[in-house]
Order: sequence, then C-alpha cells, then structure tokens
Amino acid sequence: MKKSSNRPKLLPLAIVGSLTVFPAFGTLGGTVSGGTAPRTLLTFIPEVAEGPIAQETQEPRELPLIDPNAEDPVDVAPQEWVDFEPQDPVDSASEDLKFEQVMQGARSKNLSRRPLSEIISGVAEQLIGTPYVAGLLDQSPEETLVVSLAGFDCVLFIETVLAIARGIAVQDYTYEGLEKRVEEQRYRDGKLTDYCSRLHYFSDWIYDNAKRGLVENITPSLGGIPLNQTLNFMTEHRQSYPQLADDENYNCIRQVEAKLKDVPLTYIPQDQISTLYDRLQPGDIIATATDIAGLDVTHTGLVYQSQDGKMGFIHASPSGQVTVSPDLQSYVQAVEGQIGIIVARPLDNRPQRPDTLPSF
Repeated sequence: MKKSSNRPKLLPLAIVGSLTVFPAFGTLGGTVSGGTAPRTLLTFIPEVAEGPIAQETQEPRELPLIDPNAEDPVDVAPQEWVDFEPQDPVDSASEDLKFEQVMQGARSKNLSRRPLSEIISGVAEQLIGTPYVAGLLDQSPEETLVVSLAGFDCVLFIETVLAIARGIAVQDYTYEGLEKRVEEQRYRDGKLTDYCSRLHYFSDWIYDNAKRGLVENITPSLGGIPLNQTLNFMTEHRQSYPQLADDENYNCIRQVEAKLKDVPLTYIPQDQISTLYDRLQPGDIIATATDIAGLDVTHTGLVYQSQDGKMGFIHASPSGQVTVSPDLQSYVQAVEGQIGIIVARPLDNRPQRPDTLPSF
C-alpha cells in the first residue's frame, strides 16, 4: 500500500471489439457501470457518451467522441476508429501549475469567504475542458493514492473538486492538503489500506462519507423512492476486475456487498427531477441511478446553476471532457439505463462561518 500521490499516466478512453463494463471505483475510479453481460460494440455505441464506461483491454483503439447533448449528433461507424499510441506520463510540473492556477483563482475571488456550494461551483468551472480519462485508479497492481488535475473520470472529478473546495474553505491551499482530503473521501473510514478499502459502489461512497459528516444524502427528504437493487456486480463479473483475481480481494468485496444489503437505497425518478430544482443547490452531488442488475449508479457529477438560473449538470463526460449539460433532467432522460438521480449535499464543517461576500 502506497500513500504517496501517484501522478497517473493518461490514456485515451479506449475500447476493443466488445466492451466490458465496470463499476465505479472498482476498475475505473468512476461510477458503477455495466450490464448483465459485456455488451458488443454495436449495442454500446448509441449510449457511449454517458452509459457504462469502457476499460481498455487488448489492442485498444481510440473511441470517437459522441455527445447525446449535441444539437447534431454524429453517427460513427466502428471502422472509423483509429489506432493510437499511449501518451507520455503526465508532467508533474504541469500538474503543479494547474493546481496553482486553481488556487490563485480561488484566492483572487476570495472563495474562502463564500458558502461551500459556491466554492464547489467556482472550482468546478476552472476545470471545464479537462480531458475525460478512464482507468486512472488502476494503473498500478498495488492500491495507491491517485490525485490528478490533468484528467478525470466522473468520480475523480467530483472527488477532486470537493477536496479542493474543502481545502479552500479553511484556507488550506497546499497540495498535501488536497491529497489528505481525497484519501479521506475515497476510502472507507477515510483511510487507504488496500484495494478493498476503496469505496467501489457510489452508494457506499455516499453512506461512508455521510457517516463522517462530509456529505448528507438528501434523496429521502426530496421524496426518493426505493431503488430495489442487490449490489453484487463486481463479484458477479469477477473476470472483469484484475484485482479480483486475488482471492483475498474477491472475498473482501463479497463481504462489502453483503453489508450493503442493509443500506437503504432511494432515488428520484427521472420525470420528477425538474420539480425539485428549487430544492437543489449548486455543488450538490448527483449520481444517476440505474436499472442495470447488480448496480446502483452509472455516472456522477454536480448540480450547476447557470446565470439564467437553469439547473444543469457539470461532469467529466465520457464523450471527451469536463462539460456542462444545460438541463439536469433532460440529460438524465437522454441516456439509456439511467432511471433517476441520487442527491448528496456536501456539508460545510467550518467551525465558524466567515462573513460571506455577495454571491457571484
């Protein structure tokens, strides 16, 4: 187990002849994704922008970008894919520069004097355009603490934004503080010990972070209804996770899944999302609930309120980069397999709230 930050090697989102889909933190560090069996290329393409996320296997090929929110969607045939060579490892100097730019922006805007929801939105905006990159948490056979500002999958994006925002709130502008807060959010009881300590299912991520006072699952108070799922996708698809070839890891994940049977799951159906816009806040964590067997969530992002007051969705999109989808409900309804949302609200734990500046 290594606790030093691992500056990851960024690879394009890649795929081979048939797709294997994986849960969130399990292989991709993203959300729990998948289906009853690996999907073929042709059945996967229509939902590739925000459906189950693909992990490169053998002879990877670059995946064309398909955005279901675009005004003129482009159909891309499989033969149009092109071979690629893996990119060079991330330059740590560039990573440090990006971090300093984000922190400079925070200081120049006095973000530490604003409500946490506005800090989260301010940080997220600075990361728009950052590439989507799958598989960053699993490039090493040994569990390491991966922190990256150069590329994200959907969960790394919200973890990084939330960790930076929590640091800004207490005027901790250090990279070491960022690493500490990412570990605190990503691992059970806030401690990295091994592969099994990672919160692989996102409902477990919410539950564990809520126990420690970092977020509140507000889905029940918003009128959520039961999500009748038995979370067992990882062990049911053991062959899809290299780390589960190890019997100790496999048995540990089975025990985690068994305990999750006692965690109540609720969600807001997709056709009711817009009726709750006045009860959502910028920076609320959104997880898209799924009806895929064995899974809870297929994607994550944050509520984003535009200047005209519309409630959108800022997220690391598998279609290519961190982006804003202008309407949350329309986005959820546009993607096959998404049946609604789970909402977690980050909690402002500053012992004494500063005098806040006027809103942006």
